[in-house]
Amino acid sequence: MKQINSDKKKRSLTQKIGLFLGPILFLVFIFLSSSSQQNPAVFKMAGIALLMATWWITEAIPIAITALIPIILFPLTGISSGKVIAPTYFNSIIFLFLGGFLIALAMEKWNLHKRIALNIISAFGGKPQLVVLGFMAASAFLSMWIANTATTLMMVPIALAIVYQIEKTYGEKESSTFVKALLLGVAYAASIGGIATLVGTPPNLAFVRIYEINFPQAPAITFGQWSLLALPISISSLVVAWLILTRVVFRFDKALKIDLNVVNKEKAKLPKMSFEEKCVAIVFSTLAVLWIFRSDLNFGFLSIPGWSNLLPYPKNIDDGTVAITMAFILFLIPSRSPSSTSSTILDINIFKKVPWHIIILFGGGFALAKGFKISGLSQFIGSQFSQADINNPLSLISTITGVITFLTELTSNTATTEMILPILAAVSESLKVDPLLLMIPATLAASFAFMMPVATPPNAIVFGSNRLKISDMVKAGILLNIVGIILISVFVYFLFPIIF
Repeated sequence: MKQINSDKKKRSLTQKIGLFLGPILFLVFIFLSSSSQQNPAVFKMAGIALLMATWWITEAIPIAITALIPIILFPLTGISSGKVIAPTYFNSIIFLFLGGFLIALAMEKWNLHKRIALNIISAFGGKPQLVVLGFMAASAFLSMWIANTATTLMMVPIALAIVYQIEKTYGEKESSTFVKALLLGVAYAASIGGIATLVGTPPNLAFVRIYEINFPQAPAITFGQWSLLALPISISSLVVAWLILTRVVFRFDKALKIDLNVVNKEKAKLPKMSFEEKCVAIVFSTLAVLWIFRSDLNFGFLSIPGWSNLLPYPKNIDDGTVAITMAFILFLIPSRSPSSTSSTILDINIFKKVPWHIIILFGGGFALAKGFKISGLSQFIGSQFSQADINNPLSLISTITGVITFLTELTSNTATTEMILPILAAVSESLKVDPLLLMIPATLAASFAFMMPVATPPNAIVFGSNRLKISDMVKAGILLNIVGIILISVFVYFLFPIIF
């Protein structure tokens, strides 16, 4: 309890410092802009960016509220009008997120996600190491489509049922290593699985839009392209995380055996697959296939043409169009369940559960990226790196990945991504390297924070079980951070030229 109160006081002090430091930095740069003869907009934009960065990092005010600053300060400082900047808050990427989230909410509403999770877990058998792998595989798969927070909240009660059983049989001390590996495995897998798809975690969607803002003439990043690169990283990271947790950091007693009756009982409690659940499963499966194969997929040795090429206007179709179309269908299919409060599988009330604060946060990041470009700040930052050595791209990728990985241990991964990506876009132009080579590893690294409870919601949720110490998380997390940096760097370096 003393530790919790101490953490609250520290957070409160940090927030107070940030609350005053942000405006001070902003005013300093506004003063500098008045004395600048060349481009005062650069200093004004730098001041706004520092204000937002300070408030995002310290969470002086809710991060979604900070995201509204461009709407206020861009017009007041002359950087852009409200008419220009407001549309950046709602665009095709937002619809991609919204459509994907509505499908995820439908899975939760009709319990499809729980059925998927229990079937995956039971398929791995009862050996302690395989039980951990089963939970991790289920968490990772669900997090590809559902928010990692929701996935963890669903998986932890199932995991704790196993924990209660094994503690009762073997005692808390003897089973502690298994319990720690299981809970951390659920949290880590939820973050690892999220990187595999564009809708798996907010930083991925933020990257796509910020890339479009900075390079409007470049081909859009598609769902299939992203997964071709990110899925191998996700699978490799999942396997390595499992090995580190079960074979390196937390070694199990050989006498330990797990009875999966708890999982089987949970499966038995599930009712027969309802009409609504079947419909959601079909729509979800169809959505995944349509996303993956919408545009051409290039494997280097093989190219698969996308289905959108069969349509009259293929360039008008994007992943957001597909997401909204499939979600829209669920609002049309009548519900047959007598216990349902709605006449269709999804109804208007589902929008109450949409995380609008995340959508506003997205918008703030997109507005920030737009301001960087309009004001000339991107060009100014890029010019400072024009003489940098780029003879070793792998070293450059590793450095960026490492910095972002450890930075997001203490800050929001979405806010960090939205602060860093416009800068990396400018640097890439100055260095004359493909911006994707810098922006993609930074985006992936933003989801690979495993050391601290505050780093990600999944980490915080499992830490709240009172069966983990921060030292347990740090001990396993530091190894995973290092492995994540290596895997992201190597996969991006070798797969990037083939896929993109």
